[in-house]
This record gives sequence, structure tokens and C-alpha cells, in this order.
Amino acid sequence: MNNIEEQLWNYIDGTSSPEEQKAISLLIEQDEVYRKKYKELLLLNAEFSAIELDEPPMAFTYNVMESIRNEHAQAPLKARIDKRIVNGIGLFFVLTISAILIYVLANVQWSAGLSGKTTLNFTMPHIAQYLTNPLMQGFLFFDVILALYTFDSYLRRKNLTKTYTSVQSGGQQK
Repeated sequence: MNNIEEQLWNYIDGTSSPEEQKAISLLIEQDEVYRKKYKELLLLNAEFSAIELDEPPMAFTYNVMESIRNEHAQAPLKARIDKRIVNGIGLFFVLTISAILIYVLANVQWSAGLSGKTTLNFTMPHIAQYLTNPLMQGFLFFDVILALYTFDSYLRRKNLTKTYTSVQSGGQQK
């Protein structure tokens, strides 16, 4: 947009200062270029004013807010549990139980006596060699940390519930 159009738009919109308005009105009266451009911009401004703006339907805001509310209502308040984590934990236990079962079946000594009875002879492995002092300390340390984390989660949940009920009752504690 050139300088003449900018000045005239400011004049038409009423955003120019009083001194500029006087100067532009004199230019419109005296200069043919300004007068033509002014009439052209006045017609354009009238057309812009006549255009009816598109408005959303009356229930648009309500529908948007309702869809947001429904979207949040479908999600549980707590974080969703990832199915891969659950499947991983289940796979761990299945593999552990399978390994123990294979170990037991591999170490069973099957023998059949003369009388036709089958006897099973299984000896427990000596696991005392695996339960060394540093291993037990690490295991106990992990259990203590896990217990503290669980206790902290319990206290936080209890505190949030207490805060939520006090907010619901209008700030009055029961």
C-alpha cells in the first residue's frame, strides 16, 4: 500500500490525529488524485461494511465444550497403564515359572524299582553360596526404598483426597 492509501485509510477509519485530518481534508478538496482515491476507498469501505460476517451456530461453543468434557471424562483420573508394561511383567513371571519347572524336571532322578514302583529322588540345590552378604544387603536396601516409595505414595494420595474434599465442601474442614 502506498502512502496516499495509508493516509486515506487512517482518515476514513478516524485513527489519524486532528492535524492530519485537516491536512488530508484539504488535500481531498484540492488534489484530484486524492479525491479519486478517497471516493474509491469510501466505496470499498462501504462494501466491507455491507459484508455479513460468518458466525458459528449458536450451539457451537456448547458443542465444543461438551466434546472436550466428554474426551476428559473418558480418560481415567489416574494415568493409563501401558499394556506393554503389563505384558512384560506377565512374560517375566511366565519365563521365571517355566525356568524353575524346567530346572526341577531336569534335576529329578527317575528310577524304577523291581517292584514296578517309580520313585522320584530330588535334591534341593545349595543356594547358600548365592546368598552372600552384599547381595542380601542390596536386596534389603531395594526393599526399604520400595517400601518408602509406597508409603510416600499412600500419604500423598491421602493428602490429595483430604484437600479435594475440603475444596468440595467450600474450604470447611470436617
